[in-house]
Amino acid sequence: MNALIQKLERRARLLDEEKAFLADACQPPRKVSAGEDIIRPGDTPQASTLLIEGYTARYGTFDDGRRQLTALHIRGDFVDLHSFLLRTMDHGITALTPCTIAQVPHTTLKVITEQWPHLARVLWLDTLVDGAIHRQWLVSLGRRPALGRLAHLFCELSVRFSLVGLDDRCFSFPLTQSTVGDMLGLSTVHVNRVAQELRAEGVITWRGGRVQIEDWAGLTRIAEFDPMYLQLASDPV
Repeated sequence: MNALIQKLERRARLLDEEKAFLADACQPPRKVSAGEDIIRPGDTPQASTLLIEGYTARYGTFDDGRRQLTALHIRGDFVDLHSFLLRTMDHGITALTPCTIAQVPHTTLKVITEQWPHLARVLWLDTLVDGAIHRQWLVSLGRRPALGRLAHLFCELSVRFSLVGLDDRCFSFPLTQSTVGDMLGLSTVHVNRVAQELRAEGVITWRGGRVQIEDWAGLTRIAEFDPMYLQLASDPV
């Protein structure tokens, strides 16, 4: 919850009573194993899930078992705040690593929208940023070369980790190259090749489940990264 509040307050100041209500809204945390689905397509969740630790991803699948990961979630992210209004989910959410999650019942979110309008707007803004991230992923898949796709992913994660108070230049990234390929629309072999290119350029080191950004300026140049879509300015809402 501290990570969520820190991220929200980067964009809009919360009152102490709003933070207290949000903290009390969460049910007790629980563990989720890597590979476990938190939500499956067709589910009708009665609560929205906050990721406390680990990595989760949204996904869509094909009849032959292939999948496309359409979003990556880190600590402090609501992985499905939109389920409050969508009701029936058109995609799944899976744990990519062992995770800790907590849930906020939709009945509580309804109270927030009715009795805490400012907090509701701040959470709405969070879903809008989530949509902006999704649009950037579409741009990457459609137009960025493979090298730029991987570079952009690392740039984005760096900024998102900084928003929740984590090290933004050296962070845990225990995902397989196959999983990264499912995000970027690349084969495992292609992911390996572009990762080696980024290392050869001296901009990142990716080994042992960790990413070290060695040259931020060089990485952003390769990615053509502009963080505007992450809405880093703090403005009243």
